[in-house]
Amino acid sequence: MPHLVLLYTPNLDAEPSADMTALCRSLADTMRQQRDESGQAVFPIGGIRVLAYPAAHHAVADADPARDYAFVYLNLRMARGRSAAVHQSVGRALEACAKAHFAALLAERYIGITLQIDEGAEVFDAKNSSIHPLFRT
Repeated sequence: MPHLVLLYTPNLDAEPSADMTALCRSLADTMRQQRDESGQAVFPIGGIRVLAYPAAHHAVADADPARDYAFVYLNLRMARGRSAAVHQSVGRALEACAKAHFAALLAERYIGITLQIDEGAEVFDAKNSSIHPLFRT
């Protein structure tokens, strides 16, 4: 963990400037750059996951076909233990990244972007990875 999952309306796939793969990379890089109050990395590099899924079915607003609404929902799930200040700084950084990525679309079409960060106790948490050891020093 952390895992950032994006759900989006599939009409964005027809927009070259949407480029969800590029957005995933930018968001992962933004996560990698985050530091806490002591200057330590907020997230382990090997644990960063950003995944984007087009919604198979969707309904947005009033369904006016002339408006062709689009929507992106970003949900970051992280383990407990980070300060409220870190939550806010991470949220602001990810929001800025997403807004910059979608700036042209925000200016020319109807699109909503929501970012939420969830933190909580897991009732079960199993991790198996051959990626993490690559980044241990």
